[in-house]
Amino acid sequence: MRFFHKALLTGLLGWASITGAAEVGVTDTSVTIGMSSPFSGPNGAYGLDMKEVITAYFDQINKSGGINGRKLELVPLDDGYETDRTVANSKKLIEETKVFALLQYYGSSPTTQAMNDVFGPAKVPLVGTISGAGTIRQSVKENPNNRYMFNIRASYADETEAIVNQLVGLGLKNIAVFYQNDGFGKSGLDGATLALKKHNLAPSAVGTVERNSLDVDAAVKAIAKASPQAVIMVTLFKPTTAFVRAMRKAGQNPQFMTLSPVGAEQLTKDLGNDARGVGISQVMPYPFNDTTPIVREYQRVLQTNKSTAYTYYGIEAYVTAKVMVEAIRKTGKDLTREKLVQTLEGMSNFDLGGYRVSFSPNDRSGSKFVDLTVIGSGGRVLR
Repeated sequence: MRFFHKALLTGLLGWASITGAAEVGVTDTSVTIGMSSPFSGPNGAYGLDMKEVITAYFDQINKSGGINGRKLELVPLDDGYETDRTVANSKKLIEETKVFALLQYYGSSPTTQAMNDVFGPAKVPLVGTISGAGTIRQSVKENPNNRYMFNIRASYADETEAIVNQLVGLGLKNIAVFYQNDGFGKSGLDGATLALKKHNLAPSAVGTVERNSLDVDAAVKAIAKASPQAVIMVTLFKPTTAFVRAMRKAGQNPQFMTLSPVGAEQLTKDLGNDARGVGISQVMPYPFNDTTPIVREYQRVLQTNKSTAYTYYGIEAYVTAKVMVEAIRKTGKDLTREKLVQTLEGMSNFDLGGYRVSFSPNDRSGSKFVDLTVIGSGGRVLR
């Protein structure tokens, strides 16, 4: 009897150690992934677009058997593009929902604070965010929390440098900056200022708008005084629309340039014919034709949902989700957060099918790809 009790106890302890070793958010049949983005408010269209693509892609993966026998479960939470809600969502996803990893966040300030306060200290990896801020691109040596942040897109500094080089190359020197007063806007302002300095120039005027606000009157007044040849707008589509219309009403018709987070499709819907001629830097492959494998894959995913509403936000969501899928696949059956981080760190110059990402143990930049586009007649985005 004593032998039986000893054997039983040994078996129970062994079972406990096995179950205790199982990674959070991972079972024999599933992997749970969390997402926090705006699904409501002025920027809700961005998050809804991304969620639709990721959900459709995960469904496709699951119908084909999942990854190493496990199906992907996405838990998306709405943060309204507010920092406090993003931080709260991150805590909920990690502490209550107990997700394995995080995917496709949105915005500079929300992601930076969530990284430093929540998912970084908890050692939960986040793959992809709609942000080019330098704060989430510091080396791991500079900020240990960055070890768990894997960027997929180029930085705002990369985007603004491409824009400034284009404008200066056209002979324009009187260049103003309109930015929103948050991490996104300030990063873009810094990038534009630095890029202009390389050409011995400085912003001829600067105007700002508060996050989630359309009050652009003060900015229009300040910038119109300089009668700029061009304005670099580091704003999302609602304030961008308000600013462009107000500037034209004031008799100002500079070359308007804006950064990728604006969302070309949302901007053209909002601005209508006034969007024609607005230049936009892009950090993803052109999603409207199928010349690259990654774009063909993205388009096929949407087509399974009977949709052909291709967008830059959509292709970015697909690219980001594919990086997560490929990293989980490469990590293998014995899936842990630490092993996923190590797998991602080893994805140097990794080709996703015409778009490459590159990480190392100390570098989380991901990509420097920037393409310049312009809105043409009928709202078409032209390269």
